[in-house]
Amino acid sequence: MLDSLAHGARTLLQFELTPAQLAAFQTYADELREWNEKFNLTAIKDPEGIQIKHFLDSLSILKVLPSSSVARSGPSSFVDVGTGAGFPGLPLKIVYPDIQLTLVEATGKKVKFCEHVIAKLNLQGVTVIKARVEEIGHNPAHRERYDWVVARAVAEMSTLAEYLLPLVKRGGRAIAQKGSGAPGETQTATGAVKRLGGELERLVPVELPGIAETRYLVVFKKIAATPTAYPRRTGIPTKTPLV
Repeated sequence: MLDSLAHGARTLLQFELTPAQLAAFQTYADELREWNEKFNLTAIKDPEGIQIKHFLDSLSILKVLPSSSVARSGPSSFVDVGTGAGFPGLPLKIVYPDIQLTLVEATGKKVKFCEHVIAKLNLQGVTVIKARVEEIGHNPAHRERYDWVVARAVAEMSTLAEYLLPLVKRGGRAIAQKGSGAPGETQTATGAVKRLGGELERLVPVELPGIAETRYLVVFKKIAATPTAYPRRTGIPTKTPLV
């Protein structure tokens, strides 16, 4: 039973998960625990932690999606950068089955797990790409093609902006899920975000049940094309963040 997830979605997000959605999350949790025994996909392995720190944290993005998405029409295109074991992309796909979702992950075992879960849950309209985001950021099939680009705790904010904003179409949004340092990181990254064609739209606190640290959803709007020089080649955004 996923009581903590169901209760958290209801109280934190005013979202009622259906029995079918809860069954999908249960299967997801079971597969994650089984694969973790062999491949160590995530440090969070206990059932309660999976419900809150993985599933509910992923679904907290509902707080900044427009009302049309809550009505399940959903954004048309969504890419999750550095998805790991599928977070936040696959939980969002479970509750918004109509979105077109792309998952980007560089680690082979995590890619295989995501593909396994997608098949197990019979999710349609999901593509998994094994690549570094610096590579796909210059691929015409992905560059400035997405309505929404999301990432969860992938990198420091200036680096993360260089990963995400090249993939966002003009008028689209990038959402960074960050910890308590988000306000300071966001302020420091102001110049980098502007250079990449974005601007800060919202900084929304998230209080997960049983978690002392306040988390944040940092939402950037794409207002101009990203210069062709970005993202820089693999490793450079991390070693030398933009200022």
